Amino acid sequence: MIAMAGQKSSVYQEEITRIAQRLGGRIRAARIFRNWRQEDLAARTGFSRSTIQAIERGEATVAIGSVLQVLWLLGLANEVELIADPGLDREGLSLALDAAKKRVHVQRKIDDDF
Repeated sequence: MIAMAGQKSSVYQEEITRIAQRLGGRIRAARIFRNWRQEDLAARTGFSRSTIQAIERGEATVAIGSVLQVLWLLGLANEVELIADPGLDREGLSLALDAAKKRVHVQRKIDDDF
């Protein structure tokens, strides 16, 4: 079956939406574990309560800086360091190793006759 460009974009957007919603749900759970109200988190970040609600709903239009600030306040910013870590990128490492295997370095003789 051949996918049309619009269908591919739709699948992409749906997956991004699901990822953002899962992250928002995790942020909400972390806030609840700490017995913080949305108002408490809003006061600590300086954001409006509606921004906190948008983050927790996983709205993809929320600025990444806002999400990172909330994660930092929740004590979860260190875990963000694992996102796209080159050392954990199995596919990237595999591709790099394959490329390294294909390279051939020929030893060149040094011509030191003057």
